[in-house]
Amino acid sequence: MTDAVIIDHAFILAAILFCLGLTGVLVRRNLVFVLISLEVMLNAAGLAFIAAGSAWGQADGQIMFLAVVTLGAAEVAVGLGLTLLLFRRFNSIDIDQLNKLKG
Repeated sequence: MTDAVIIDHAFILAAILFCLGLTGVLVRRNLVFVLISLEVMLNAAGLAFIAAGSAWGQADGQIMFLAVVTLGAAEVAVGLGLTLLLFRRFNSIDIDQLNKLKG
């Protein structure tokens, strides 16, 4: 297999993962599952960065992947705090309850 075919497969896999994550974000009402779907979307973007960097023969894709991993860690920290706050106040982790958090 040539390098172009492998890179095309990586982009197709990244697109499929991104679509699955987007579907999870739009369909689910549970905050934990929405955060997991966001992580899948971030990993798909990271895979696309690495595939593009490999196609161009540069290390820029790997550097951008480190930024994506850092963003994912920050998203998990904020999301976990929001989930705990939501569960303590309303005894539920339903996203529709987030509108009631004011302050």
